[in-house]
Amino acid sequence: MSEDEVPGDDSRVRALHELEESLEPVALIEQSGAILRTGRMMLAAGTASYRVKQGMRAVASSLGVDRHSNHVALTDIAATSHRGRIFRTEVAENRSFAVNSDRLAHLDRMRRTLPATTTADEVHRALDAIEARGSLYRGWANSAFAGVACAAFAVLNHAMPWEVLAVFVAAALGQSARRLLAHRHFNPFGTTLVAAAVSAAVYVLGIALLGAAGTELETHAAGYISSVLYLLPGFALITGALDMAQLDLQAGIQRIAFGTMITMAAGVSVWGVSLIEPLSTVTRPALDIATAAEIALWAAASGFGVLGFALLFNSPWRIAVAACAIGAVANTGRLVSVEQGVPIQAATAVACLAVGVLAAVVARGGRFPVITLSVPAVLVMIPGVAAHEALVNLNSGDYIAAMAGILQVTLVVLSIMVGLVAAKLVTDREWAFERP
Repeated sequence: MSEDEVPGDDSRVRALHELEESLEPVALIEQSGAILRTGRMMLAAGTASYRVKQGMRAVASSLGVDRHSNHVALTDIAATSHRGRIFRTEVAENRSFAVNSDRLAHLDRMRRTLPATTTADEVHRALDAIEARGSLYRGWANSAFAGVACAAFAVLNHAMPWEVLAVFVAAALGQSARRLLAHRHFNPFGTTLVAAAVSAAVYVLGIALLGAAGTELETHAAGYISSVLYLLPGFALITGALDMAQLDLQAGIQRIAFGTMITMAAGVSVWGVSLIEPLSTVTRPALDIATAAEIALWAAASGFGVLGFALLFNSPWRIAVAACAIGAVANTGRLVSVEQGVPIQAATAVACLAVGVLAAVVARGGRFPVITLSVPAVLVMIPGVAAHEALVNLNSGDYIAAMAGILQVTLVVLSIMVGLVAAKLVTDREWAFERP
């Protein structure tokens, strides 16, 4: 060692790094990082893959990148940015599957309002400001929103008044358990299993306590299933359908597979708890009230259900109230149509088409992301009780009834997706036409 070299002195290493960096396209590296971070934040907030791609291309264009291509799936992004004869490819992994409508709205607004030219530092500053926004609501409020959404479901499923209260408490406590585990980064499927078990067990216990108090309530599937419907992965299923409609098959299949597995995880817990306490699946008669009063009840329950889901997804109040109005109109029309003898699949498809069109009108000019309005508005149309009845029949060996139930549920879910895809085709030119 020469006398000029001091042990622990890393100046020679730094010099080597500086030499290497002088040979690298540092500006392109910084631009690529800003583009990829934008896509990663949009994906983690729950939006569809096609919208993530659109956002990344918008940032790339504003940064002056000559050509940008990307591949977006549920769990990863691969992006390549070209400038002249050089290019840079980066890959990012996504492990967040939560939905944050407030973040989606701000990211979408950033995408729409990008200047013609910008810098990577300016993009990062904008993303820092968006990322610094925490949850709009406290934990107890988030749990209460889940309770409101599920209680509204219970009303639509002809639950009794005290039963609706039991559903509210069960769903709120289940959501609290889900938040607790999710914030500790517990496995999403394990989190769903535990949350569903908590909600189902609390509902059964609540009905037992109400029965001991003399209410003479039975443990009915209408309330039991309603207590876990906050676990429906609506964003994953609907964005997956939209991605598949654009022939982005890998992203769509991944999202639908994830949504199906989450639904099955909840179903396993629900079925397990039901072995302890048998459920009644007898169809309850409609309320003996005037038609106008019944329609008003449907509208109120639909509206509160949509409002609860929208707020559960961390939507600002303006978005939540807009989604509430859209869902109340569309679902009430659907229920009236079914009451008049229209097949439920046809009524659901038309109602979801109306949701998509109304959401596009309300969101016109970039006021809100359309998906933050449409997804909560259609979740109240999911046939959760019918799905559970099919599962009960399957476990009891009545395979004919089980397959009939599964087929009906599948057709209704497909009708939801068809209606939303049709709405996209007629309201979103960028989505309907292939990008050259």
